[in-house]
Amino acid sequence: MKTTRSLVIPTVLCVFPLLLSLLLSAGEKKDKFSCSESNPQSICSAATTCGSASTPCRIDIKRSGQADATATPNIPDAKGNTPFCIKVGTHVTFYSSSKDTGFVLDFGPNSPFGNQGAIMGGYDRPITVVAKRPGCFGYSVGACTAGTVYGMCGNSDTELVVSAGK
Repeated sequence: MKTTRSLVIPTVLCVFPLLLSLLLSAGEKKDKFSCSESNPQSICSAATTCGSASTPCRIDIKRSGQADATATPNIPDAKGNTPFCIKVGTHVTFYSSSKDTGFVLDFGPNSPFGNQGAIMGGYDRPITVVAKRPGCFGYSVGACTAGTVYGMCGNSDTELVVSAGK
């Protein structure tokens, strides 16, 4: 009988925090935006829109910690890989402010910029395209740093909304 009691208390003490954390995380509100939402353009506002037809949008592509790459628009308080908006007609410049970093952006067959294939550039090679098609677009972003030995490339998936208004 003593062995049973001595095993029950430590087991309960170990399992209870795990169950509590699972329950709390299951009840959290999900703020993750997705192109699969019914109205993706509802996230577009002055605070989430990069550039305009007369002002270019600049998007900094970097390799971050772990094995991630980030795309960060020049919007105040913007965070990497957070969905943002641009308007049709906006000139978008993809660049990297990180020395010796190259990048690849792949929008798949339905690019909002009307280009075929991936967009490739780097620290010394910014690429400018013009938004041509409205809609919500998922894309992959990859960034590689030259001269590193282990884990030199990172990649992530993120989303971009192109609104029809000029």
